[in-house]
Amino acid sequence: MSLTNDLKSLAQNSAKKHPENVQQIMKNGIQVLKDADIVSQALKTGNAIPEITLPNAANKNISIQELLLDKKVILSFYRGGWCPYCNLELKALQQALPDFEENGATLVAISPETPDNSLTTSEKNNLSFEVLSDVNNKIAEKFNLTFTLPQDLVEIYKGFNIDLEKSNGNTEQQLPISATYIINQDGTILYDHIKEDYKQRADPEELINILKNR
Repeated sequence: MSLTNDLKSLAQNSAKKHPENVQQIMKNGIQVLKDADIVSQALKTGNAIPEITLPNAANKNISIQELLLDKKVILSFYRGGWCPYCNLELKALQQALPDFEENGATLVAISPETPDNSLTTSEKNNLSFEVLSDVNNKIAEKFNLTFTLPQDLVEIYKGFNIDLEKSNGNTEQQLPISATYIINQDGTILYDHIKEDYKQRADPEELINILKNR
């Protein structure tokens, strides 16, 4: 099955587990982002990316601009290892990694989690690509992807034993919306997939097709 279908199945199963009021709060959180028109403000195809140097899971600084000297870069912003939709996406990206590399691209994932928590995510999902730690969402902010969680959604997450303060090493309750980019070697964005709904992600098959045709 494709990642898109797997995500739909996960969403359907998740909806069955949660009472209506919880589902409504999560839906409202997505609607707030849509009402704020956050996607229209994000960097998109044709824009140049900022300088990006972030620590990986081993606390080694990785420069996207240096990676671009050799290949295009697929850049995936995800919310964190606590998010089941993110983990599903990361596993699908890992499976597609040989195809990405065969078609001239390096894969890099970015989340606001601390390096220690990024390492946990990387090990849990057996990831062999770079997982970078964007503490305080400094890079995500430059892409205009960040938002602050509504307080009622923060409380729902706490009920799920999701501690964003521990995961992200701050008290901001900020996350990036889910976004995937293909970056040309000149630093401009070749492709973007940006959605307010965290249940929607770029399918690896689409990314491979873009790489093959560009």
